[in-house]
Amino acid sequence: MDDTKQHRPPEWAFTFHGHLCPFMPLGYRMGMLVLQRLDVEREKDHTLHVIAELGEGHPQICLLDGIQVATGATFGKALMEKTYWGKLAATFWYPEKTPLRCSLKASFLDEFGTLAFFAHRMKGLEPSQIPEAVALEAIDWVFAQDDDTVFEVAERRDFTYSPPKGSFRRAKCSVCGEYVFERYLRMRDGQVVCIPDSGYGK
Repeated sequence: MDDTKQHRPPEWAFTFHGHLCPFMPLGYRMGMLVLQRLDVEREKDHTLHVIAELGEGHPQICLLDGIQVATGATFGKALMEKTYWGKLAATFWYPEKTPLRCSLKASFLDEFGTLAFFAHRMKGLEPSQIPEAVALEAIDWVFAQDDDTVFEVAERRDFTYSPPKGSFRRAKCSVCGEYVFERYLRMRDGQVVCIPDSGYGK
């Protein structure tokens, strides 16, 4: 396995993320590792897709910002989605490549959780409120670990994925008058409407 512990996020990644924490850099390492294993470059357009198993309401979701920075597979380009399973893992899909699932090892997380950074978090402090030295200690510890210690990477030959087909077609909602892209249009009383004006769910 290629060793990506030398890969540190650029400084702008911390500005983008908003605070110093160890999980954004972990996501960056994960993304860099998978790009190497897939033998693909950082995504410029709309090819690489990431299906993340994280959810919401748990602090480790910072992992996703690091993955986006490393891979270019961003939420904004609709290249990342979440399963809401609450796991620290993601599957990386690229056409004509075997999909790879990368996860954080439980043994790594057990040791990781003993750092002072997490004692502060458990007290309810936000990462930006934690002393910088404590946050940097956790970040440096992350980068001192080898890939084999941190990550489990497995092929998912049974994984299938069909990216949504892009379309420029749109129409105006007959109620609010706003444009809606075609896949989100609904019909009500014989008129084209947007989802909020339709009374339907998604």
